[in-house]
Amino acid sequence: MDKHGFLYRVFDLYYDGFRHMELGKTLWTIIIIKLVVIFLVLKLFFFPNFIKEHAQEGHEADFVATQTLNGER
Repeated sequence: MDKHGFLYRVFDLYYDGFRHMELGKTLWTIIIIKLVVIFLVLKLFFFPNFIKEHAQEGHEADFVATQTLNGER
């Protein structure tokens, strides 16, 4: 890779910055863990698989089309 190219310089800037972080690595780890937990909790408890529960297996597309066109629940 050309060491004078723009993309290389941008990559090198971020790579060097993250490599020399001390507190930042810990903070990024905490942020990533929190995001994973939040999205897992949201997925499990607040977004149930409505189509799988109400449609017959293999007829999911028909169920969605019917619900969309009729507006029923």
